[in-house]
Amino acid sequence: MSFGTTAQGISGSSGSRGRAGFEPEPQYSLKMFGEVVKTFRKRARLTQEQLALRVRYSVETIASIEQGRRLPPPDFAERADSVLDAFGVIEAAAKHLTRQKGLAKWFHQWANLELSALSLYTYESRMIPGLLQSPGYTRALFANRLPPLSDEQIEVRLAARQERQQLLRNRPNTAFSFILEEHLLLRNLGGDEVTRELLDHIIDLSELRNVTIQIMPLVRRRHSGMDGPMQLLETPQHQWYGYLEGQMYGQLITDPKVISAFQMRCASMRSQARTSEDSRSLMQRMRGAT
Repeated sequence: MSFGTTAQGISGSSGSRGRAGFEPEPQYSLKMFGEVVKTFRKRARLTQEQLALRVRYSVETIASIEQGRRLPPPDFAERADSVLDAFGVIEAAAKHLTRQKGLAKWFHQWANLELSALSLYTYESRMIPGLLQSPGYTRALFANRLPPLSDEQIEVRLAARQERQQLLRNRPNTAFSFILEEHLLLRNLGGDEVTRELLDHIIDLSELRNVTIQIMPLVRRRHSGMDGPMQLLETPQHQWYGYLEGQMYGQLITDPKVISAFQMRCASMRSQARTSEDSRSLMQRMRGAT
C-alpha cells in the first residue's frame, strides 16, 4: 500500500494530504471487486459464512465487500485469493480499488489502516469522534455543514459512518482509546434528545472490553493536548502512524519524531483525564440531567 509523501512535521510540512472537497469517488471499482470475490466464492461452493471462517473476518465484512459497500482490509485480498484458489485475480483486482463509499477522498488511507489496527488512540476537542457518534449526533453534524448537503448526501455519509463504527464490535482484539474534552458533551448539539441519545450511545460503548473512554475535565492546570486533536494507530507489523484532520483535508503522519511526540502527549493526557470509571459515572450524571 502506498501512503504518499512521508510527512515531515505537523505544521507547514509535506504530508499525505488529499484534495479539498467531500464528494466521494465513483464506486464502480468496489462493486467490481465485490463481484469478483462473489464469483470465486460461488465457484468454490462456499457460503459467505464458510468464507468468513476461512479468511478470519466477520460475515458482515464479507457481505459488505461483495456488495461493494466497503474497502476490504489490507490482507483480505491475499487471504481470499489463497482460500478460493483465484489464480491471483482477487489480489490483482484489489490494486485498482479507489473508494470507500461516503468517505471523503482524503480519509481513505487512514480508514483502510483502521481495518487491521492493533490499537487506535484518539484525542478530540472539536467534536465527538466518528467511531463514537450516535445517529442523531451525526445527522446534526451533517445538517450544520456548509455548503449545505442534500438529504441524499447526508444519508450516504451516515451509512458510511455507521459501517465504519462496526470496527468497535467486529475487532474485539483491537484496543480503542478515546480522550474527549468535557465541553463536547455539554454543547447540546442537536438539542436535548440528540444529546441524551449520544450519552446513552457512548455509555454503552464504554462497556466494551476493548474500548476505553476518558473525559478531560473542563478545568485543568496542566494539559498536554493544547496543540489540538490527534490520532495514533499501531499496525499488525507494529508500525505506528499518526493522523491529523483539518476542515478540508487529512494528513497521514509517518515521521518517527512526530509519532514519538504524539505518543508522549497521549500518555500524558491519559493520566490527566478522568479514569474510564469516573468518566462513565460523569456521563451517567449528565444523562440524568438532560
